[in-house]
Amino acid sequence: MIDSVFEPPGAHRARPCKPAEARRAVERAVAERCRATHTPCDTDALSDALLVASELTTNAILHGGGVTDFQVDVDGPGVRVSVSDRSDALPVTAPRTDPHGRLRHGGHGWPIVCRLARDVRVSDLPAGGKCITAVVPLS
Repeated sequence: MIDSVFEPPGAHRARPCKPAEARRAVERAVAERCRATHTPCDTDALSDALLVASELTTNAILHGGGVTDFQVDVDGPGVRVSVSDRSDALPVTAPRTDPHGRLRHGGHGWPIVCRLARDVRVSDLPAGGKCITAVVPLS
């Protein structure tokens, strides 16, 4: 069974404008699932899911023209975070240095997402843009 934080029947789907809002949505979804199933919440796994949600949201804001859709589902042993944006460009791992050999700041978000998630998918959206879905194990 899949629980969606932002899609109760007849409700409007909320979009986080800030990474902190995405983290709160993931935290709420995981806490609700743990409470409903009477299972303990693995704080390290939750931290990984929060970081992935934050990085995907930050990347959509900085590089994708803003968040156009957001969804978080707790599905079995993992949490699925989907973030859509306006850009058709695929995420890339930036080189550690610029063309002059100087260390770059930032550029760590996509590698972090790929390292922490057990499944990452990038899908083109029919009206343009993309949706990135990452599943982070909760145990």
